[in-house]
Amino acid sequence: MSDDPETADVVPADGGLEDLLEFIRDSRGFDFTGYKRSSLARRIRKRMHEVSVEGYGDYRDRLESNADEFRYLFNTVLINVTSFFRDVEAWQYMEREVLPEVVGSVDPGGEIRIWSAGCSSGEEAYSLAIALAELLGIEECTQRVKIYGTDVDEEALRDARTGLYSARALEPLSAELRERYFEPSGDKFLFRSDLRRRVIFGRHDITRDAPISRLDLLVCRNTLMYFNVEAQSQILDRFHFALREGGVLFLGKAEMLLSDGERFEVANMRQRMFRRRAGASAAPHVAQPARLEIGLGQEVQGVVRKRQLNDLALESAPYGLLTVGTDGRVSVLNGQIRNQFALNAHDVGRPLSELEISYRPVELRSLIEQAHAERRVIRVNAVERRLGPEDVQYFDVLIQPLWASDGVTLGTVVHFVDTTVSTRLSLEVKVKREELETAYEELQSTNEELETTNEELQSSIEELETTNEELQSTNEELETTNEELQSGNEELETMNEEMRIRTNELDEARTFLEGVLSSVAAGVVVLDSELRVRSWNRGAEELWGLRSGEVQQQSFVALDFGLPTEQLRASIQQCLESGRRMGAIEIPAINRIGRSITCAITCSPLDGSRDGVVLMMEEIQSPSPTVPSAQDN
Repeated sequence: MSDDPETADVVPADGGLEDLLEFIRDSRGFDFTGYKRSSLARRIRKRMHEVSVEGYGDYRDRLESNADEFRYLFNTVLINVTSFFRDVEAWQYMEREVLPEVVGSVDPGGEIRIWSAGCSSGEEAYSLAIALAELLGIEECTQRVKIYGTDVDEEALRDARTGLYSARALEPLSAELRERYFEPSGDKFLFRSDLRRRVIFGRHDITRDAPISRLDLLVCRNTLMYFNVEAQSQILDRFHFALREGGVLFLGKAEMLLSDGERFEVANMRQRMFRRRAGASAAPHVAQPARLEIGLGQEVQGVVRKRQLNDLALESAPYGLLTVGTDGRVSVLNGQIRNQFALNAHDVGRPLSELEISYRPVELRSLIEQAHAERRVIRVNAVERRLGPEDVQYFDVLIQPLWASDGVTLGTVVHFVDTTVSTRLSLEVKVKREELETAYEELQSTNEELETTNEELQSSIEELETTNEELQSTNEELETTNEELQSGNEELETMNEEMRIRTNELDEARTFLEGVLSSVAAGVVVLDSELRVRSWNRGAEELWGLRSGEVQQQSFVALDFGLPTEQLRASIQQCLESGRRMGAIEIPAINRIGRSITCAITCSPLDGSRDGVVLMMEEIQSPSPTVPSAQDN
């Protein structure tokens, strides 16, 4: 087989994209090389945009450094858009016309085998189970029907195996079908267990893995459209092998088989139903037993008795031939293979692994091991050998194990049949045929692109709907919170109004008290329980010369003015402790102008409590001295 990169795509290959696809294939086993480059590049670019990466090389670095990024990439590339009984008209036709015919073609009591390829999260496979249960009855369906659901997306397969679906996913089903085939499980619905056991899910790559065989019905809808023409052809080869004669192939509305009428006949073009025609089907990757021409098999059997004739036959054979013994050494090289691969007689007896032919143009050693392990002939067709930029040879390579009559392994014979002329003619015929089909393929490709875009849009719509529901839920929560805040705001406004009224009242009371204190000629000082100044009226300012702003919140006994405050500390403490008014105390002091005075101080508790005291300070006027009159003399 050719080792060249894929060249059959509509869009020219991007070296960076091809390197990225090879890296994904080698590191994770996902082979996207058969996908259409236009849609594949678009999906990969979408993921690169989401993670703010510009080039394919940079994105490969991200994949190497972040293993979780593979999962996000596969979820983006593998568009999982599906539903129960999608395209109702096509399913109604299948239930009405196709399924009765499929069941009728199977022996009574025989097994009915169905394959849902590209089943995504399982809705399609379970739709088949429901349709057959409706036709046969649930009990007979659980005994006769076996449904295989396959996909390359492991995450989607995990969802499919659970059989759990949301109420929204079951909307296409009637209430009767939902009740009959599903049972509530929390906020979701579970597909009934007896039928779920008849649906087998597994990972399967339809471009690489061996197909499921002996099928009565194969459903592969809206999957082929993602692959290029060559990959579609290989997939259809597998599908043809998988279906029994008369088996039905059900494709998507954007997929047709107009160019494959030799193997499939149209059952219903509108609904994309095709039937496998009668005729043998070659098993994929399984070669037919090699036939030695010009009676060579008989000559090999008589190698001991007719050695000379055998040597001449080998030398004159029209194809290259070499044999390898059980020890891995080359035992025979005929003239044709020596000329074709620049070998000589000295190479006989050398280990095969030392010769270039062991790995170029095809890896022979692994094929020889496979042929002996499986005890069969391995055939590899159209192996490409490049001799120059434009000089290419094609070979069919047959690897045939050799056994003695008693079953003992003798070695291996490898045939290199030069098919350059026929292969080139086939390629030219293929090119002409492709030119004739170009108009149809362009229309088909456009239709598939539109369908792919529609799938992507539908996927985006579903994501947007989910986001919209989340936003709507968040909006409802915000509205509820807003109402609560509005209610709280109204309560705060009410409290604020009450506070404003009380503040006004307090302002009025404070103004009144300040007026009263200011009108009192005596000095009035209010102290708290820690003897800090709380109020200092105008009389105190005029008496001691300290302004109110200078003494506020200052310790009274620490103030430096004309009154010896330490002599008052005991009386003040006694007033605080007893809560009773103390009698007037006369203390010598010096007023603001420096004149010695006697100050009478009265200490009263504040409002009868022990939270503070009020000091009333008055200057005691000394009596004026009497001047003796003349009469007294």
